[in-house]
Amino acid sequence: MIEIESLAVIAGSLPHRALGLVIEWASMHQKDLSAAWEDAKALQPLRKIAPLK
Repeated sequence: MIEIESLAVIAGSLPHRALGLVIEWASMHQKDLSAAWEDAKALQPLRKIAPLK
């Protein structure tokens, strides 16, 4: 689990390279992730977020 605002790992682990890619992607999409989290809490459909290129 990674906290959206700080991008800190709060539970679990990943190999270093994979974690780096996840953090890179999440930093590019923090606003989208925050909006998706709010939608999920409101039981709304989730929108797709672009993959890392």
